[in-house]
Amino acid sequence: MKRRNFISKNLALGAIIPAAYGSMAFSDQKNDNKKAPAEKVSDVVIERFSEGKPHKGKVLAVIQPHCDDIPIYAAGTVAKLIYEGYTGYLIRTSNDEAAGSGATTGERFLNNEKDNEAVAKVLGLEKTYDLNYSNHRMDEYNIQEIKGRLIFLFRLLKIDTLICYDPYGQYEENPDHYVTARAVEAARWMAGMGTDYPEQLEVVKPHTVTEMYYFARGPQIVNRVVDISKFIDKKVESNIVCKTQGPGGDTGARLRKSLAAEGKKLPILGNDDKTANFNYIKEFVLDLDKANGTKYGLEWAECFHYIGPAPSVLNEYILKNAVPL
Repeated sequence: MKRRNFISKNLALGAIIPAAYGSMAFSDQKNDNKKAPAEKVSDVVIERFSEGKPHKGKVLAVIQPHCDDIPIYAAGTVAKLIYEGYTGYLIRTSNDEAAGSGATTGERFLNNEKDNEAVAKVLGLEKTYDLNYSNHRMDEYNIQEIKGRLIFLFRLLKIDTLICYDPYGQYEENPDHYVTARAVEAARWMAGMGTDYPEQLEVVKPHTVTEMYYFARGPQIVNRVVDISKFIDKKVESNIVCKTQGPGGDTGARLRKSLAAEGKKLPILGNDDKTANFNYIKEFVLDLDKANGTKYGLEWAECFHYIGPAPSVLNEYILKNAVPL
C-alpha cells in the first residue's frame, strides 16, 4: 500500500484550473456530445460510457513506469476506451527490477514483465513495449533518448490519445514517474513535427497526439471525471494480475489466511482465495475510486487532467460568416 499512501486529496485542485488549460480541457465538448455522453459540472467534465464504438479506428497509448501504475489509477478508463473502439498499446518505461517479490534482481525483472503482459491482456491491449530503464533510476538517463524512443512509437503506432502520469502534477517523489511524465509530454508535442528527429522520417511519418488523460497520485488539476462503473470489475482484475508488486495481487488471500491462523475471519473476504483477492482490491485498494464517484454522483470514477484538441477560431468564424460569391 506504500504507493497509495502518497495519495492526498487528488481533487483539492480540481476547481483551480488556469485559463490557459480551461480552453484546452473543454474544447472538445461539442464532439463529446456526439461520440459519448458527457456533461459539465462546474469546471469538470463528466465522461460517461457510450455504446456504438464511437472511437473505432482510433489508437490509444497506455504509458506507465511500473506494471501496477495503470491498474491503480486508470485501468477503468483504459477498459472503457477499448470497449468503445480504441486499439490500444501498453508502454512500460522502467524494468521494475527493484520492485516487489523475488529473491534476485533477475527474478523481479521477469516476474514484473509477466505481470505487465497480464495487465495488457486483461485490459484488451494489443501489445506491450518495454523500454527497460533501470527501476527508480530514470533520472540518471538523458531525457532526449527517452523522448526519441517515445516519439518513434507515437509515429509508428499513429497514437491519437494517451494515458499517463501528469507532467504537471505536484509533489511526486518517484523519479520514474516524473521523468516518464515529462518525456511523454514533450514527445507527444514533438511527434507531429517534421523537424524533430528527422532521421525517423525515413520509416515513419510525423503524427500528432490530440488527446491526453493525465493522472497523478498527488494534487493536480482535475477537469475530467470518467465514469468507470461498468468497468470496475475489469479494473479489479488488472490489479489481481499484478502479483509481484502493488497493493493488489494475492494480498486479500494472504490476509484471509493470516486471520484464519488467529482464529478470525472477515466475511467480505469470503471462503476462497479468488473471492478474497477480488473483494479486498475492490473494497480497500480502489476506495479512492469509490470516493471520487460519490463526489460526482457516480458509483465509481477516475479523475484526470485532460487536454484535448484546441478549437479552431478560424473555422468557427468561417462557418458563421462565410457567404456565397
